[in-house]
Parts: sequence; C-alpha cells; structure tokens
Amino acid sequence: MSVAGLCELCERPDVDHNCDRCGRLVCDRHWDDDTGMCVECGAEVGRPSDRVPSENMPDGVDTYRF
Repeated sequence: MSVAGLCELCERPDVDHNCDRCGRLVCDRHWDDDTGMCVECGAEVGRPSDRVPSENMPDGVDTYRF
C-alpha cells in the first residue's frame, strides 16, 4: 500500500504501513508483519501464538464472542 505522511509514533517521513486495527500510519520500525498492526496495537492484542486455545481453558469459564 502506498501511503504518505509522517509515522504517527516517531514522526519519521518514510511511512510504509497503515495499521489494520487503529488506522495509524507507521514506518517499518513500528510495524509488525506477524500481526498486521502497529507495535502498540500488537502489544495490546498480543500475538496469535500467545493466546490460549479454548480447549485448554478450565471448565466453567464463559467465552464471549462478538
């Protein structure tokens, strides 16, 4: 994707990515290819490998899906 502007985290002029979650324009330094998000959103959400599979949850835990 071609985007123009400053990185919204460090204000560098070489913006190459647009975060899929928050919409921030970010440079390569603040982009996480694994999650498709900026590093701040990636830290909030976590990596897919960090999530606990639902079959490993203890019994009686409610799961809410949106």
